[in-house]
Amino acid sequence: MEKKQYFNLIVEHPSFMQRTLLFLLVTVTVWACQPEERVSFNDDIRPIFNEKCIGCHGGVKQAGGFGLVFRENALRETESGAYAIVPGEPGRSEIIRRVRHEDPELRMPFDAEPLAEAEIQLLERWIEQGAEWEEHWAYQPPVRPDIPSLGGEQADNPIDAFVRASLSEKNILPAPAAKKRILLRRVSFDLTGLPAPDALADAYLEGELDYEALVDSLLAQPSYGEHQAAKWMELARYADSRGYERDRPRSIWRYRDWVVDAYNEDLPYDDFITYQLAGDLLPEPSEEQLVATGFHRNTMSNGEGGTENEEYRVAAVIDRVNTTWEVFQGTTMACVQCHAHPYDPITHEEFYTSYALFNNTVDHDHVTEAPLLRTLYAADERKYQRLEAWIRERAEADRREQVRSWRQLIKVREPRLRPDRFEHVEGGIFTARADEDVMYLHAGNSFSLPARDLSEVGALHLDLRAMALAGSLEVRLDGREGPLLAEHPFARGDEKDLRLPLDAPDGSHALYFIIRGEGTGKLAAVNAIGYEPTLPGADQAGIEEIKGYIGDLLAARDSVTTPVMVETSGESRRESHLFDRGNWLVHGKTVSGGVPELLDGDSDSEVGDRLDFARWLTKPDQPLTSRVAVNRAWAQLFGRGLVPTIEDMGSQGERPSNGALLDYLATEFSGPLGWSKKALLRRIVLSQTYRQSSEAGPQELDRDPNNALLARGPRKRLTAEEIRDQALAVSGLLSRKRGGPGVMPPQPDGLWDNIPYSNIQWVTSEGEDRYRRTLYTYLRRSSIHPVMTTFDASNREVCLSRRTITNTPLQALMTLNDPAYLEVADRLAARVADRGDLAAQIDGLYRMMLRRDADPGEREILTSLYEKAYAAEPDAHEALAVVANALLNTDEFLTTS
Repeated sequence: MEKKQYFNLIVEHPSFMQRTLLFLLVTVTVWACQPEERVSFNDDIRPIFNEKCIGCHGGVKQAGGFGLVFRENALRETESGAYAIVPGEPGRSEIIRRVRHEDPELRMPFDAEPLAEAEIQLLERWIEQGAEWEEHWAYQPPVRPDIPSLGGEQADNPIDAFVRASLSEKNILPAPAAKKRILLRRVSFDLTGLPAPDALADAYLEGELDYEALVDSLLAQPSYGEHQAAKWMELARYADSRGYERDRPRSIWRYRDWVVDAYNEDLPYDDFITYQLAGDLLPEPSEEQLVATGFHRNTMSNGEGGTENEEYRVAAVIDRVNTTWEVFQGTTMACVQCHAHPYDPITHEEFYTSYALFNNTVDHDHVTEAPLLRTLYAADERKYQRLEAWIRERAEADRREQVRSWRQLIKVREPRLRPDRFEHVEGGIFTARADEDVMYLHAGNSFSLPARDLSEVGALHLDLRAMALAGSLEVRLDGREGPLLAEHPFARGDEKDLRLPLDAPDGSHALYFIIRGEGTGKLAAVNAIGYEPTLPGADQAGIEEIKGYIGDLLAARDSVTTPVMVETSGESRRESHLFDRGNWLVHGKTVSGGVPELLDGDSDSEVGDRLDFARWLTKPDQPLTSRVAVNRAWAQLFGRGLVPTIEDMGSQGERPSNGALLDYLATEFSGPLGWSKKALLRRIVLSQTYRQSSEAGPQELDRDPNNALLARGPRKRLTAEEIRDQALAVSGLLSRKRGGPGVMPPQPDGLWDNIPYSNIQWVTSEGEDRYRRTLYTYLRRSSIHPVMTTFDASNREVCLSRRTITNTPLQALMTLNDPAYLEVADRLAARVADRGDLAAQIDGLYRMMLRRDADPGEREILTSLYEKAYAAEPDAHEALAVVANALLNTDEFLTTS
């Protein structure tokens, strides 16, 4: 229509113009009334702050008095008098003026690239909308998401539904299923750390066993628990030595064996946490629950003579705090020791409320490693069982508590008062050194114990070391000159757990201890004193025999001792303080146990000790525990977690590649799956996502090099433990012996020669101990076995959530030249020597090691290698061993795909 015609239409038909104007008015009005899309703090603003601003305006450094971690800090007046953020008013907000400033000396971020216009506009809209902070996704309790449907159908495994819904949004198709042989190798290593047993593998490959039955069979193998424990040991910083200068031996292998059994028995993860953090605080803990507390006795201890015990005790407690938060919460806490968290809203004080939870345990960096759980020989164990039965049958009240007290007294020798709690000390000298930690006493010296009710005290237990030819110890009531309650003569060489029967009056009294003897030198040294409760049934027949058992058990030799956790009580309780700037010598305000408000939400939980804390960690609405556990399990299977930063789910960690899947698995694990690790792994490995082929072309690798989208199956380099164990397994050398002290397989001579003040030697194990799984290899922190360090394992000084996988020439040099691998190659050659010609022998090696025949190209290469080796040394067996050694170094043998 021409302009003139259009004008005439409007003039001749005014209603047309009215309708047109009305339509335009309505359109503009509706558009203007549409609610403005909300800016997400977590999705849009937090990434800008974390990348561009937090370095100068975080939880630690708050340049200009402006910090962005806590909202209250961000909204307060800055040092200049201006307000950086004024909710609802971007025009009055100094942050907007500064990010737009033309002067580079005033523009923010300072001395860096300016923000993009789109980023500035996001900030403006966010402030205009009220500048609301959102809690980081990981600190919000997981909510079970709806399972996506695919074309109106539900996937057999919900994991596949979440993954394929994500792929569908990106127009990506999942990879086809992996070949049976490839999948067999993958799932066997992922669940057991070993190739599948021959009978099981043959049944699966020949179709006699379906995949689901294969998975169930692997989960039932004892090797399952060993494999899972090997991974846990790095989190638990397990070692057979104590670390620091002398790096003395530590006998804590019963803890390692407990972890193996816990996995094989599928101990629910909430109990797995509780027993390790607070097994000793359970109402009537079993020995196994006490052994489980070895988790936090894996901290290093210093036996150097001139060290201050308290310094290294504090270091151990701080390590326990940091390890607990990283392992069970995926939260970095180490920096909060000195200041507020740089990136997340966790205050400096909240580190020390966690510290207070762990600060009241009996261990104190003593060279003895006390407290120790004593494993008695059979005859003595029978005496102990008789004693415990007597107490159970005759205790009139608090039967469980009495049994618990006597077990502690006999098997752990706690609780006891150490010299730092002695009172009215006259002449005694408390050394407080790692190698001594005793009170030295001369003739006439004395001290007292804090007053307490003696009504239920039947005897005293003393760690007494006699240092003079003759002397005596007196115990008096309420003063040096008070009534004599007990007297004990001693002579040089006496060093025992002394039991002194006590007949004291009822009520509260102080006990005084006086040393008598001749000479001016040291007569005795006292390490600790404990109270023995009165034995129930004192007027019944057989009581004298039972009393005799007590003395026998205190004097009995131990078959094994294991460091365990024991809570302090009564007079031994410590007061916890905030450390100014993290300095343990500069005490700030007194603090009590608690958890960060950020992670406690609105519940304001009462968390007063380690048992409360363990129960808090496993509450249904706890935001991180189940997420961290399933993320670690996913990383174990796929080589990468749904959150790649396994150790850090905080605001500086990476976002989940599939948050809905993470929360689905987290709510399943802590809900319907009942915290079962086996059920969780089973659910994942039965998914089509896990069973995909790992093959990827250049396009797929370019689009998703780390397989974050899960459009293909996992491909992983084997761990240090798996590499060695696999070599032993395929050669037939691997011993299936389980448990016990660490063993010493071959390693180069002289590796321990430069450890100071140490005469401990690596003595290569004989017999089957030489060929046990790497889990059982003796691990000395100052010099771990070369196979471990070469293939990226840690020395266990601190916990390690994620190994950095390297690829170095040293690795090939080890597997080509290490005597252990040469022995494996020799054994492999012997196993195929009778299989006919060289081609059949090469195929035999392939079937044993990779469950397939060699292809023609591989056979040709290895035949050439054999001929060269034979020409250099005309020995058919040695030449075949060279071929086997080469196969031990192939990429296919060192990886799963």
